[in-house]
Amino acid sequence: MSGAQRNVDRKIVVIGAGASGVACATKLLELGFQNVLVVEAEDRLGGRIHTIPFADNVIDLGAQWCHGERDNIVYELTRKQDEELLESTGPVYENYECVRSNGDVVPEEVASRLKAIVGDSLVTRQLELRHCSGSLGSYLTNKFYDTLRRPENSDIDAEMAREFFVNYQKFENSVEASDTLEQVSGRGYLDYWECEGDILLNWKDKGYVELLRLLMRSRELDVEHGVLAQRLLLATRAVKINWNRNDGRVELQLSNGDICIADHVVVTVSLGVLKDQHLRLFEPPLPVEKQRAIDGLAFGTVNKIFVEFPEAFWPEDWTGFTLLWRDEDLDDIRGTSRAWLEDVFGFYRVSYQPRILAGWITNESGRHMETLPIDEVQAGVMYLFRRFLRWKIPDPTSFRTSAWYTNDNFRGSYSYRSMDTEQLGTGARELAHPLTVVATTPEKEKDSEDEAWQQSRCDRPIVQFAGEASSEHYYSTVHGAVEAGWREARRLAQFYGVSVSRSGTKSQL
Repeated sequence: MSGAQRNVDRKIVVIGAGASGVACATKLLELGFQNVLVVEAEDRLGGRIHTIPFADNVIDLGAQWCHGERDNIVYELTRKQDEELLESTGPVYENYECVRSNGDVVPEEVASRLKAIVGDSLVTRQLELRHCSGSLGSYLTNKFYDTLRRPENSDIDAEMAREFFVNYQKFENSVEASDTLEQVSGRGYLDYWECEGDILLNWKDKGYVELLRLLMRSRELDVEHGVLAQRLLLATRAVKINWNRNDGRVELQLSNGDICIADHVVVTVSLGVLKDQHLRLFEPPLPVEKQRAIDGLAFGTVNKIFVEFPEAFWPEDWTGFTLLWRDEDLDDIRGTSRAWLEDVFGFYRVSYQPRILAGWITNESGRHMETLPIDEVQAGVMYLFRRFLRWKIPDPTSFRTSAWYTNDNFRGSYSYRSMDTEQLGTGARELAHPLTVVATTPEKEKDSEDEAWQQSRCDRPIVQFAGEASSEHYYSTVHGAVEAGWREARRLAQFYGVSVSRSGTKSQL
Protein backbone atom coordinates (compact mmCIF):
# COMPACT_ATOMS: atom_id res chain seq x y z
CA MET A 1 0.00 0.00 0.00
CA SER A 2 1.41 3.41 -0.95
CA GLY A 3 1.95 6.18 1.57
CA ALA A 4 -0.75 8.23 -0.11
CA GLN A 5 -3.22 5.36 0.19
CA ARG A 6 -2.39 4.97 3.88
CA ASN A 7 -3.11 8.64 4.42
CA VAL A 8 -6.57 8.65 2.87
CA ASP A 9 -7.45 5.59 4.95
CA ARG A 10 -6.75 7.38 8.23
CA LYS A 11 -9.88 7.39 10.37
CA ILE A 12 -10.87 10.98 11.15
CA VAL A 13 -13.87 11.82 13.34
CA VAL A 14 -15.25 15.35 13.40
CA ILE A 15 -17.35 16.07 16.49
CA GLY A 16 -20.05 18.61 15.71
CA ALA A 17 -21.85 19.37 12.45
CA GLY A 18 -22.07 23.12 12.75
CA ALA A 19 -20.40 25.46 10.29
CA SER A 20 -16.91 24.58 11.53
CA GLY A 21 -17.48 20.84 11.56
CA VAL A 22 -19.07 20.78 8.12
CA ALA A 23 -16.29 23.01 6.76
CA CYS A 24 -13.62 20.74 8.24
CA ALA A 25 -15.18 17.50 7.01
CA THR A 26 -15.83 18.74 3.49
CA LYS A 27 -12.33 20.19 3.24
CA LEU A 28 -10.82 16.87 4.39
CA LEU A 29 -12.71 15.08 1.61
CA GLU A 30 -11.55 17.69 -0.87
CA LEU A 31 -7.96 17.10 0.26
CA GLY A 32 -8.25 13.38 -0.43
CA PHE A 33 -9.06 11.93 2.99
CA GLN A 34 -11.95 9.51 2.61
CA ASN A 35 -12.41 7.81 6.00
CA VAL A 36 -14.25 10.77 7.58
CA LEU A 37 -17.15 10.55 10.02
CA VAL A 38 -19.10 13.49 11.47
CA VAL A 39 -20.81 12.92 14.83
CA GLU A 40 -23.56 15.40 15.76
CA ALA A 41 -25.56 15.52 18.99
CA GLU A 42 -28.53 17.31 17.42
CA ASP A 43 -30.91 15.61 15.00
CA ARG A 44 -30.00 18.16 12.33
CA LEU A 45 -27.00 19.76 10.68
CA GLY A 46 -25.95 23.34 11.23
CA GLY A 47 -25.19 23.87 14.90
CA ARG A 48 -25.71 27.56 15.58
CA ILE A 49 -26.89 27.94 12.00
CA HIS A 50 -30.56 27.03 12.35
CA THR A 51 -32.85 28.04 9.50
CA ILE A 52 -36.52 27.06 9.89
CA PRO A 53 -39.74 27.67 7.91
CA PHE A 54 -41.76 30.52 9.41
CA ALA A 55 -44.36 32.97 8.14
CA ASP A 56 -43.77 33.79 4.46
CA ASN A 57 -40.52 31.78 4.04
CA VAL A 58 -37.75 31.17 6.61
CA ILE A 59 -36.07 32.70 9.65
CA ASP A 60 -32.65 32.15 11.17
CA LEU A 61 -32.79 31.35 14.88
CA GLY A 62 -29.00 31.57 15.04
CA ALA A 63 -26.49 33.05 12.59
CA GLN A 64 -28.27 35.51 10.30
CA TRP A 65 -25.80 37.72 8.45
CA CYS A 66 -22.56 37.50 6.53
CA HIS A 67 -20.47 40.14 8.30
CA GLY A 68 -18.40 41.96 5.72
CA GLU A 69 -16.90 41.20 2.32
CA ARG A 70 -13.13 41.63 2.09
CA ASP A 71 -11.21 38.65 3.55
CA ASN A 72 -14.52 37.02 4.50
CA ILE A 73 -14.40 33.39 3.39
CA VAL A 74 -18.19 33.04 3.49
CA TYR A 75 -18.62 36.03 1.18
CA GLU A 76 -15.93 34.68 -1.15
CA LEU A 77 -17.72 31.32 -1.35
CA THR A 78 -20.94 32.98 -2.43
CA ARG A 79 -19.14 34.97 -5.15
CA LYS A 80 -18.23 31.72 -6.88
CA GLN A 81 -21.90 30.88 -7.47
CA ASP A 82 -23.96 31.71 -10.55
CA GLU A 83 -26.61 33.59 -8.57
CA GLU A 84 -26.36 36.39 -6.06
CA LEU A 85 -26.99 34.71 -2.72
CA LEU A 86 -26.45 37.70 -0.44
CA GLU A 87 -28.17 41.05 -0.22
CA SER A 88 -27.71 44.15 1.89
CA THR A 89 -30.06 44.45 4.85
CA GLY A 90 -29.91 48.20 4.42
CA PRO A 91 -30.28 50.76 7.22
CA VAL A 92 -32.70 48.73 9.38
CA TYR A 93 -30.37 48.89 12.38
CA GLU A 94 -29.64 52.60 11.82
CA ASN A 95 -33.03 54.15 11.03
CA TYR A 96 -34.98 52.69 13.93
CA GLU A 97 -37.19 54.85 16.13
CA CYS A 98 -36.29 55.35 19.78
CA VAL A 99 -39.49 54.98 21.80
CA ARG A 100 -39.85 55.71 25.51
CA SER A 101 -41.89 53.55 27.87
CA ASN A 102 -44.68 56.14 28.03
CA GLY A 103 -45.16 55.88 24.26
CA ASP A 104 -43.29 59.08 23.38
CA VAL A 105 -41.03 58.85 20.34
CA VAL A 106 -37.68 60.58 20.77
CA PRO A 107 -37.59 63.42 18.20
CA GLU A 108 -35.69 62.38 15.08
CA GLU A 109 -33.26 65.28 15.38
CA VAL A 110 -32.32 64.25 18.93
CA ALA A 111 -32.22 60.53 18.14
CA SER A 112 -29.92 61.17 15.16
CA ARG A 113 -27.50 63.15 17.31
CA LEU A 114 -27.44 60.44 20.01
CA LYS A 115 -26.87 57.76 17.37
CA ALA A 116 -24.05 59.87 15.93
CA ILE A 117 -22.34 60.08 19.33
CA VAL A 118 -22.18 56.29 19.71
CA GLY A 119 -21.46 55.91 15.99
CA ASP A 120 -18.42 58.18 16.24
CA SER A 121 -17.07 56.01 19.03
CA LEU A 122 -16.99 53.07 16.62
CA VAL A 123 -14.25 54.92 14.72
CA THR A 124 -12.23 56.38 17.59
CA ARG A 125 -12.31 53.27 19.75
CA GLN A 126 -10.08 51.39 17.30
CA LEU A 127 -7.27 53.81 18.17
CA GLU A 128 -8.04 54.61 21.79
CA LEU A 129 -8.66 51.08 23.07
CA ARG A 130 -5.07 50.14 22.29
CA HIS A 131 -4.08 52.02 25.41
CA CYS A 132 -7.09 50.92 27.48
CA SER A 133 -6.44 48.94 30.64
CA GLY A 134 -10.07 48.60 31.62
CA SER A 135 -13.33 47.28 30.22
CA LEU A 136 -15.13 48.20 27.03
CA GLY A 137 -18.02 49.32 29.24
CA SER A 138 -16.03 51.89 31.18
CA TYR A 139 -14.50 53.22 27.96
CA LEU A 140 -17.86 53.62 26.19
CA THR A 141 -19.50 55.20 29.24
CA ASN A 142 -16.76 57.80 29.61
CA LYS A 143 -16.75 58.45 25.86
CA PHE A 144 -20.52 58.92 25.68
CA TYR A 145 -20.87 61.28 28.62
CA ASP A 146 -17.74 63.25 27.74
CA THR A 147 -19.23 63.92 24.30
CA LEU A 148 -22.66 64.65 25.76
CA ARG A 149 -21.17 67.37 27.99
CA ARG A 150 -19.86 69.33 25.02
CA PRO A 151 -21.58 72.74 24.54
CA GLU A 152 -23.16 71.71 21.23
CA ASN A 153 -25.04 68.92 23.02
CA SER A 154 -26.22 70.93 26.03
CA ASP A 155 -29.77 71.11 24.70
CA ILE A 156 -30.26 67.31 24.75
CA ASP A 157 -32.41 66.20 27.67
CA ALA A 158 -30.11 64.42 30.12
CA GLU A 159 -32.67 61.81 31.15
CA MET A 160 -33.54 60.97 27.56
CA ALA A 161 -29.84 60.65 26.74
CA ARG A 162 -29.31 58.33 29.71
CA GLU A 163 -32.22 56.13 28.59
CA PHE A 164 -30.76 56.01 25.09
CA PHE A 165 -27.32 54.99 26.36
CA VAL A 166 -28.72 52.27 28.63
CA ASN A 167 -30.47 50.83 25.58
CA TYR A 168 -27.34 51.18 23.46
CA GLN A 169 -25.39 49.17 26.02
CA LYS A 170 -27.94 46.37 25.68
CA PHE A 171 -27.48 46.47 21.91
CA GLU A 172 -23.70 46.36 22.28
CA ASN A 173 -24.05 43.40 24.64
CA SER A 174 -25.87 41.56 21.85
CA VAL A 175 -22.91 42.22 19.55
CA GLU A 176 -20.44 40.88 22.10
CA ALA A 177 -22.72 38.23 23.70
CA SER A 178 -21.76 39.68 27.07
CA ASP A 179 -24.02 40.10 30.10
CA THR A 180 -22.52 43.52 30.79
CA LEU A 181 -19.96 45.58 28.92
CA GLU A 182 -17.90 45.71 32.11
CA GLN A 183 -17.06 42.06 31.39
CA VAL A 184 -15.61 42.83 27.95
CA SER A 185 -11.89 43.57 27.73
CA GLY A 186 -11.25 46.95 26.14
CA ARG A 187 -7.94 45.84 24.70
CA GLY A 188 -9.27 42.37 23.88
CA TYR A 189 -12.08 43.97 21.89
CA LEU A 190 -9.46 44.87 19.28
CA ASP A 191 -8.61 41.20 18.74
CA TYR A 192 -11.65 41.09 16.49
CA TRP A 193 -11.01 42.17 12.90
CA GLU A 194 -14.00 43.56 11.05
CA CYS A 195 -14.11 42.66 7.38
CA GLU A 196 -14.50 45.66 5.09
CA GLY A 197 -17.75 46.05 3.20
CA ASP A 198 -21.39 45.58 4.16
CA ILE A 199 -21.51 43.93 7.58
CA LEU A 200 -25.20 42.96 7.42
CA LEU A 201 -25.57 40.82 4.29
CA ASN A 202 -28.62 38.57 4.51
CA TRP A 203 -29.37 35.34 2.66
CA LYS A 204 -32.56 36.62 1.01
CA ASP A 205 -35.31 34.01 1.31
CA LYS A 206 -32.97 31.03 1.72
CA GLY A 207 -31.45 31.51 5.19
CA TYR A 208 -27.92 30.77 6.38
CA VAL A 209 -28.47 27.05 5.76
CA GLU A 210 -27.58 27.87 2.17
CA LEU A 211 -23.95 28.10 3.24
CA LEU A 212 -24.03 24.50 4.46
CA ARG A 213 -25.47 23.45 1.10
CA LEU A 214 -22.57 25.21 -0.62
CA LEU A 215 -19.98 23.51 1.56
CA MET A 216 -21.59 20.07 1.12
CA ARG A 217 -22.35 20.66 -2.59
CA SER A 218 -25.92 19.58 -1.88
CA ARG A 219 -27.56 21.38 -4.81
CA GLU A 220 -24.79 20.38 -7.22
CA LEU A 221 -25.11 16.69 -6.31
CA ASP A 222 -28.89 16.87 -5.74
CA VAL A 223 -28.40 15.06 -2.42
CA GLU A 224 -29.58 16.53 0.88
CA HIS A 225 -26.27 16.18 2.69
CA GLY A 226 -24.12 16.31 -0.43
CA VAL A 227 -20.62 14.90 -0.04
CA LEU A 228 -21.35 14.13 3.63
CA ALA A 229 -24.10 11.66 2.78
CA GLN A 230 -23.32 8.33 4.51
CA ARG A 231 -20.71 10.12 6.62
CA LEU A 232 -23.06 11.65 9.20
CA LEU A 233 -24.15 10.27 12.56
CA LEU A 234 -26.92 12.54 13.84
CA ALA A 235 -28.57 12.57 17.29
CA THR A 236 -25.41 11.02 18.74
CA ARG A 237 -23.15 12.55 21.38
CA ALA A 238 -19.52 11.90 22.11
CA VAL A 239 -19.62 11.16 25.83
CA LYS A 240 -15.94 10.33 26.38
CA ILE A 241 -12.75 11.09 24.46
CA ASN A 242 -9.84 8.90 25.59
CA TRP A 243 -6.74 10.44 24.04
CA ASN A 244 -4.02 8.59 25.96
CA ARG A 245 -4.12 5.11 24.46
CA ASN A 246 -0.90 3.15 24.12
CA ASP A 247 -1.34 2.87 20.35
CA GLY A 248 -1.49 6.65 19.86
CA ARG A 249 -5.07 6.59 18.64
CA VAL A 250 -8.24 8.09 20.16
CA GLU A 251 -11.14 6.13 21.59
CA LEU A 252 -14.57 7.72 21.42
CA GLN A 253 -17.49 6.50 23.48
CA LEU A 254 -20.75 7.52 21.83
CA SER A 255 -24.18 8.00 23.36
CA ASN A 256 -25.60 5.17 21.24
CA GLY A 257 -23.25 2.74 23.02
CA ASP A 258 -20.77 2.43 20.16
CA ILE A 259 -17.01 2.66 20.60
CA CYS A 260 -15.14 4.36 17.78
CA ILE A 261 -11.36 4.22 17.37
CA ALA A 262 -9.91 7.08 15.33
CA ASP A 263 -6.49 8.24 14.19
CA HIS A 264 -7.59 11.85 14.57
CA VAL A 265 -10.50 13.65 16.22
CA VAL A 266 -11.46 17.25 15.45
CA VAL A 267 -13.60 18.81 18.20
CA THR A 268 -15.80 21.60 16.87
CA VAL A 269 -18.37 21.89 19.66
CA SER A 270 -19.12 25.32 21.08
CA LEU A 271 -16.97 26.90 23.77
CA GLY A 272 -20.07 26.71 25.96
CA VAL A 273 -20.09 22.93 25.67
CA LEU A 274 -16.37 22.75 26.40
CA LYS A 275 -16.84 24.86 29.53
CA ASP A 276 -19.72 22.67 30.65
CA GLN A 277 -18.35 19.24 29.77
CA HIS A 278 -14.58 19.17 29.30
CA LEU A 279 -13.85 17.78 32.78
CA ARG A 280 -16.00 14.72 32.15
CA LEU A 281 -15.53 14.52 28.37
CA PHE A 282 -11.76 14.13 28.11
CA GLU A 283 -9.76 11.26 29.58
CA PRO A 284 -7.18 12.08 30.81
CA PRO A 285 -8.06 15.70 31.63
CA LEU A 286 -6.92 18.35 29.19
CA PRO A 287 -3.54 20.05 29.75
CA VAL A 288 -3.58 23.06 32.07
CA GLU A 289 -2.98 25.51 29.20
CA LYS A 290 -6.00 24.16 27.35
CA GLN A 291 -8.20 24.34 30.44
CA ARG A 292 -7.06 27.91 31.04
CA ALA A 293 -8.13 28.85 27.51
CA ILE A 294 -11.54 27.22 27.97
CA ASP A 295 -12.02 28.95 31.32
CA GLY A 296 -10.63 32.31 30.23
CA LEU A 297 -12.38 32.82 26.91
CA ALA A 298 -15.92 34.07 27.48
CA PHE A 299 -19.16 32.72 26.05
CA GLY A 300 -22.53 34.39 26.29
CA THR A 301 -26.16 34.13 25.28
CA VAL A 302 -28.10 36.17 22.74
CA ASN A 303 -31.67 35.16 21.92
CA LYS A 304 -34.16 36.21 19.27
CA ILE A 305 -37.92 36.69 19.42
CA PHE A 306 -39.88 36.42 16.15
CA VAL A 307 -43.43 37.73 16.03
CA GLU A 308 -45.61 37.17 12.97
CA PHE A 309 -48.66 39.40 12.58
CA PRO A 310 -51.67 38.91 10.27
CA GLU A 311 -50.51 42.00 8.40
CA ALA A 312 -48.03 44.80 8.85
CA PHE A 313 -49.42 47.49 11.15
CA TRP A 314 -46.44 49.81 10.67
CA PRO A 315 -45.67 52.37 7.94
CA GLU A 316 -43.82 51.22 4.83
CA ASP A 317 -40.67 53.19 5.67
CA TRP A 318 -40.57 52.18 9.35
CA THR A 319 -37.70 49.82 10.19
CA GLY A 320 -38.28 49.08 13.87
CA PHE A 321 -37.88 50.56 17.32
CA THR A 322 -35.74 50.40 20.43
CA LEU A 323 -37.19 50.39 23.93
CA LEU A 324 -36.11 53.25 26.19
CA TRP A 325 -37.34 52.70 29.73
CA ARG A 326 -38.06 55.63 32.02
CA ASP A 327 -37.06 54.96 35.63
CA GLU A 328 -40.56 55.46 36.97
CA ASP A 329 -41.99 52.97 34.46
CA LEU A 330 -39.47 50.25 35.33
CA ASP A 331 -41.16 50.00 38.73
CA ASP A 332 -44.09 48.40 36.91
CA ILE A 333 -42.07 45.30 35.99
CA ARG A 334 -39.11 45.07 38.35
CA GLY A 335 -39.75 42.59 41.12
CA THR A 336 -42.49 40.90 39.07
CA SER A 337 -42.60 37.86 36.79
CA ARG A 338 -42.07 40.24 33.88
CA ALA A 339 -38.77 41.69 35.09
CA TRP A 340 -36.94 39.93 32.25
CA LEU A 341 -38.66 42.19 29.71
CA GLU A 342 -36.35 45.04 30.71
CA ASP A 343 -33.57 43.46 28.65
CA VAL A 344 -35.54 43.16 25.40
CA PHE A 345 -33.91 46.14 23.72
CA GLY A 346 -35.49 46.37 20.26
CA PHE A 347 -37.70 44.96 17.51
CA TYR A 348 -36.76 45.26 13.84
CA ARG A 349 -38.06 44.43 10.38
CA VAL A 350 -36.83 41.19 8.79
CA SER A 351 -35.75 40.96 5.15
CA TYR A 352 -38.15 39.00 2.93
CA GLN A 353 -40.62 38.75 5.82
CA PRO A 354 -43.13 41.60 5.45
CA ARG A 355 -45.25 40.64 8.47
CA ILE A 356 -42.54 39.88 11.02
CA LEU A 357 -40.76 41.87 13.70
CA ALA A 358 -37.68 40.35 15.35
CA GLY A 359 -36.69 41.19 18.91
CA TRP A 360 -33.40 40.69 20.73
CA ILE A 361 -32.56 39.89 24.35
CA THR A 362 -29.29 39.11 26.14
CA ASN A 363 -27.78 38.16 29.49
CA GLU A 364 -29.50 36.48 32.43
CA SER A 365 -32.89 37.71 31.25
CA GLY A 366 -32.38 36.00 27.90
CA ARG A 367 -31.44 32.78 29.65
CA HIS A 368 -34.44 33.09 31.96
CA MET A 369 -36.79 33.61 29.00
CA GLU A 370 -35.81 30.16 27.74
CA THR A 371 -37.28 28.54 30.87
CA LEU A 372 -40.70 30.22 30.57
CA PRO A 373 -43.81 28.77 28.88
CA ILE A 374 -44.09 30.14 25.36
CA ASP A 375 -47.51 31.67 26.01
CA GLU A 376 -46.04 33.63 28.93
CA VAL A 377 -43.21 34.91 26.74
CA GLN A 378 -45.68 35.91 24.02
CA ALA A 379 -47.90 37.71 26.53
CA GLY A 380 -44.88 39.63 27.84
CA VAL A 381 -43.79 40.64 24.35
CA MET A 382 -47.27 41.84 23.45
CA TYR A 383 -47.26 43.87 26.67
CA LEU A 384 -44.14 45.62 25.35
CA PHE A 385 -45.66 46.32 21.94
CA ARG A 386 -48.83 47.76 23.43
CA ARG A 387 -46.97 49.78 26.05
CA PHE A 388 -44.43 51.39 23.75
CA LEU A 389 -46.36 51.74 20.47
CA ARG A 390 -49.46 53.85 20.10
CA TRP A 391 -50.84 51.97 17.12
CA LYS A 392 -53.54 49.34 17.35
CA ILE A 393 -51.53 46.11 17.69
CA PRO A 394 -53.20 42.90 16.43
CA ASP A 395 -52.65 39.57 18.12
CA PRO A 396 -49.81 37.60 16.51
CA THR A 397 -50.53 34.67 14.22
CA SER A 398 -47.27 32.92 15.08
CA PHE A 399 -44.48 33.30 17.61
CA ARG A 400 -41.03 31.74 17.96
CA THR A 401 -37.99 32.27 20.15
CA SER A 402 -34.49 30.83 20.15
CA ALA A 403 -33.14 28.95 23.17
CA TRP A 404 -29.37 28.58 22.97
CA TYR A 405 -28.38 28.39 26.62
CA THR A 406 -30.66 25.65 27.97
CA ASN A 407 -29.72 23.35 25.08
CA ASP A 408 -26.89 21.17 26.41
CA ASN A 409 -25.47 20.94 22.89
CA PHE A 410 -24.71 24.68 22.77
CA ARG A 411 -24.89 26.33 26.23
CA GLY A 412 -24.96 29.77 24.68
CA SER A 413 -24.49 31.71 21.46
CA TYR A 414 -20.92 32.88 20.77
CA SER A 415 -17.63 33.91 22.32
CA TYR A 416 -15.96 37.16 23.25
CA ARG A 417 -12.79 38.40 24.95
CA SER A 418 -13.45 39.19 28.61
CA MET A 419 -11.44 40.83 31.35
CA ASP A 420 -10.74 37.28 32.59
CA THR A 421 -9.32 36.41 29.16
CA GLU A 422 -6.91 39.32 29.47
CA GLN A 423 -5.96 38.62 33.09
CA LEU A 424 -5.32 34.92 32.46
CA GLY A 425 -3.17 35.73 29.44
CA THR A 426 -4.89 33.19 27.25
CA GLY A 427 -6.72 33.24 23.95
CA ALA A 428 -7.83 31.51 20.77
CA ARG A 429 -4.35 30.29 19.91
CA GLU A 430 -4.20 28.22 23.10
CA LEU A 431 -7.67 26.84 22.44
CA ALA A 432 -6.75 25.88 18.88
CA HIS A 433 -3.47 24.15 19.83
CA PRO A 434 -3.88 20.39 19.18
CA LEU A 435 -3.21 17.53 21.55
CA THR A 436 -0.34 15.52 20.06
CA VAL A 437 1.61 12.30 20.41
CA VAL A 438 5.10 11.58 19.20
CA ALA A 439 4.89 10.00 15.78
CA THR A 440 7.33 7.46 14.39
CA THR A 441 9.00 8.78 11.27
CA PRO A 442 8.63 6.22 8.45
CA GLU A 443 11.92 4.54 7.53
CA LYS A 444 11.90 5.80 3.96
CA GLU A 445 11.71 9.39 5.19
CA LYS A 446 14.71 9.22 7.52
CA ASP A 447 17.11 10.23 4.75
CA SER A 448 15.11 13.32 3.85
CA GLU A 449 17.28 16.45 3.71
CA ASP A 450 14.37 18.59 4.95
CA GLU A 451 15.01 18.34 8.68
CA ALA A 452 12.36 20.93 9.54
CA TRP A 453 9.74 18.87 7.70
CA GLN A 454 10.87 15.71 9.49
CA GLN A 455 10.63 17.48 12.84
CA SER A 456 7.08 18.66 12.12
CA ARG A 457 6.17 15.04 11.47
CA CYS A 458 7.22 14.01 14.95
CA ASP A 459 4.26 15.56 16.78
CA ARG A 460 1.13 13.93 15.41
CA PRO A 461 -2.09 15.84 16.14
CA ILE A 462 -4.62 13.40 17.53
CA VAL A 463 -7.21 15.75 19.04
CA GLN A 464 -7.72 19.09 17.31
CA PHE A 465 -9.99 22.02 18.13
CA ALA A 466 -11.97 24.23 15.76
CA GLY A 467 -15.11 26.37 16.07
CA GLU A 468 -15.56 30.14 16.09
CA ALA A 469 -14.02 30.58 19.56
CA SER A 470 -10.72 29.17 18.25
CA SER A 471 -10.45 31.90 15.62
CA GLU A 472 -7.96 34.56 16.68
CA HIS A 473 -9.56 37.46 14.84
CA TYR A 474 -12.96 36.33 13.50
CA TYR A 475 -14.42 34.77 16.64
CA SER A 476 -18.20 34.94 17.11
CA THR A 477 -18.79 34.69 13.35
CA VAL A 478 -19.58 31.98 10.83
CA HIS A 479 -16.65 32.98 8.65
CA GLY A 480 -14.43 32.50 11.69
CA ALA A 481 -15.94 29.06 12.26
CA VAL A 482 -15.46 28.02 8.63
CA GLU A 483 -11.89 29.28 8.59
CA ALA A 484 -11.14 27.35 11.79
CA GLY A 485 -12.55 24.15 10.30
CA TRP A 486 -10.42 24.57 7.21
CA ARG A 487 -7.39 25.35 9.37
CA GLU A 488 -7.63 21.97 11.08
CA ALA A 489 -8.20 20.09 7.84
CA ARG A 490 -5.08 21.71 6.43
CA ARG A 491 -3.18 20.88 9.60
CA LEU A 492 -3.75 17.18 8.89
CA ALA A 493 -2.96 17.61 5.22
CA GLN A 494 0.35 19.25 6.06
CA PHE A 495 1.17 16.54 8.60
CA TYR A 496 0.70 13.84 5.98
CA GLY A 497 2.60 15.74 3.31
CA VAL A 498 -0.43 16.64 1.22
CA SER A 499 0.46 19.70 -0.80
CA VAL A 500 -2.24 22.34 -0.36
CA SER A 501 -2.68 25.07 -2.95
CA ARG A 502 -3.23 28.72 -2.04
CA SER A 503 -6.98 28.20 -2.48
CA GLY A 504 -6.85 25.43 0.09
CA THR A 505 -7.43 22.54 -2.31
CA LYS A 506 -5.23 19.49 -2.81
CA SER A 507 -2.57 19.84 -5.46
CA GLN A 508 -1.23 16.32 -4.98
CA LEU A 509 -1.53 13.45 -2.54
